[in-house]
Parts: sequence; structure tokens; C-alpha cells
Amino acid sequence: MTRALSHPAFRFAPSPNGYLHLGHAFSALENERLARASGGRLFLRIEDIDKDRCRPEYERAIIEELRWLGIPFDPEIRRQSHHLADYAQALVRLERKGILYPCFCSRSDIVQRVREKPDWPRDPDGSPLYPGICRHMSREQRQKRLAAGDTPAYRIDIERATALVGGGVSWLDYGSGSEGRLVTADPRKWGDTILARRDIGTSYHIAVVVDDASQGITDIVRGEDLFHATSLHRLLQSLLDLPGPVYHHHALLRDGAGQKLSKSLRAKSLRSLREEGLTPEMVRTRLVPAPSMVTELQNV
Repeated sequence: MTRALSHPAFRFAPSPNGYLHLGHAFSALENERLARASGGRLFLRIEDIDKDRCRPEYERAIIEELRWLGIPFDPEIRRQSHHLADYAQALVRLERKGILYPCFCSRSDIVQRVREKPDWPRDPDGSPLYPGICRHMSREQRQKRLAAGDTPAYRIDIERATALVGGGVSWLDYGSGSEGRLVTADPRKWGDTILARRDIGTSYHIAVVVDDASQGITDIVRGEDLFHATSLHRLLQSLLDLPGPVYHHHALLRDGAGQKLSKSLRAKSLRSLREEGLTPEMVRTRLVPAPSMVTELQNV
């Protein structure tokens, strides 16, 4: 299966909640490689909606390190924190379709409900699926909670939402190659997931589909750890009448123990590797066109 490209647009979209590591560098270079091969544009998006974790110094470091790598991004940088009204508008559209509902549950409420059910289904990230506690709340109960000043999150009613799209949705996935395969989306794996957090009024899932449409992104190049999220994103794109990009879910860089490089596992940052003598040429030589010798790069 092949396709003809027309005005392709790619994006690299890090969150400024820490410094970039080699896994980020690989994904950015994959975006650059595919954009260059197709004659497309490459955008930088800063996904900074989580104000508790995102910091200006991390954003500055991201931009500096991408320039250090020599990746030619479009001059216009999109910052999610500047587009909260766009995400709110998308949520209103979903609410009007009758597929959003307020949820007043805490994490402990959910854990307590499923604690004695070891076989309770979990989503692709390993969290227990929401047991529907607030889905069955009456209109009067919801209004009472809202009037009392309780701030809810908003969840998607996944059964109603999937029923609205009828025959289902799919996407074309190229992995890291040139031959695509058609993947049937399975958003039910996520259950009634949160689309608007109570603290920030939106979520990654809503923001990313709105951003991709607003920027005219045709090709989404990201790690295979987000493969399952694409099912939910394709559902939202369909519900919001947004175009469906093609996807390239590439392999993840892993350390010597087989763990993916991540901020949470304290993967060595590009910043520290640069201080130890890493050069852009070393990164490009080892990571393009395929990742190799990652352990050696982390121990320059």
C-alpha cells in the first residue's frame, strides 16, 4: 500500500516538563527525515497545558537543543497554552452531541470501586477503566454538585460516541517504513476516559487533535507507545469532523535493560550529554536512519 503526498506537514510536539533525551532526539530526527524526503514542512509545537509541570526554562532548553541538532523547523511555534479557547470550543461540540458527562470522582473513588475485582479491565496505559460511577448520575444530582461548587472532570461516554460514528474509523500507519497498513481503531479500549481535566479544563487527547487540524498536519510521526492512543484520536477527529492524518509510529529507544528512555526513569538528558562531549554529528550518525548504539551514546 503506497500513497502520493501533497503538501505534507509534520510536527514535533514535546512537553516542557523536563529536558530532552535521546529518545526525543530520535523522534525529532525521524520527523525531519520524513519531512525532507517528502518535501514537507516541519513544525514545532510546545505542549504546555499542564502548568504544574511545564516550565519556561525547559521550553528554552528544548528550542536550544533542537537548534543544536540542526533541525530546520518552521519559524512559527505553536504553544498549546495559547489555544485553550479552541479546546473548550471542541468540548462544547462534543457536549452538544450528548457524549460528555461531568465526573466528580477522585482516583481513590475509582480504586476503591474496583479494588476487589482483580480482573477489572484496564486501558492501554494500565489504569483501570472507569466504572461509570457518574455516568448514571441524574441531571438533578449533577446540577446539585455543580451548584455546590464542585469542579468536575468531563468524560466521554465511549459507547454513545462509537455508536455515533457508525461503522467505525481506521487510519493508515507507516511505522518507520514506506509501506502503509490500514489499522482499525478500537477506542473502546480506553473506556470513558477523561477529555477535560478538572484542573486545566482540557486534556492531551482533545488538544492534540485540535492542534493537528489547525496546523494542517498530514503526517504524525511519534513513538509506538502512542499507537493505542491513535484509536481515541481518530474517534475524536471523526466526531469533530476533522481530517485524519496518516501516522508513523516508530520504534522506541531503549536502555541496556530494555526500558524505553523516559524522563520519569531519569534517562540522561541531551543537556548533560552535551556537557560530556556529545556532538550533533554523533547523534545523527548513530540515530539516523535507525537507532543504534544508544547505550554508548549515553555513556560518552
